[in-house]
Amino acid sequence: MSGGASDRWPDELGSAIAEFVMVAGLLVMLLLAVVQFTVVLLVRNTVQDAAAQGARVAAFADASLDDGVRRTRQLIAASLGPSYAGQITARYSAKEAGDRTVEVRVDSPLPVIGLIGFSGALAVSGHAAAAE
Repeated sequence: MSGGASDRWPDELGSAIAEFVMVAGLLVMLLLAVVQFTVVLLVRNTVQDAAAQGARVAAFADASLDDGVRRTRQLIAASLGPSYAGQITARYSAKEAGDRTVEVRVDSPLPVIGLIGFSGALAVSGHAAAAE
């Protein structure tokens, strides 16, 4: 009596390969989902940081809202590409205490597969206190 697995369970022969393929497939899908989630967070944080930097530039005493929009577009185009710097708006807003702030809003694509995604699905804004 040899006592090998093929002697005891002849119908189980080759099942390890099938189990490996199924488990490996699930692990690869999980890994790709984590990587894509990381890409989404990277895009969101980059766009949000660019909007905040644009708001700070527009809040300078000798700068205009167009300067903030231009700076935001520059930063996004340099880091993610011009397709992510599509719709950028800037405006002055007032808080409850009467302080004026600058708000730069960016509507950009939300990446679904790699950097390809739905346009206008990600909306972020940056704020800065405006100089009087």
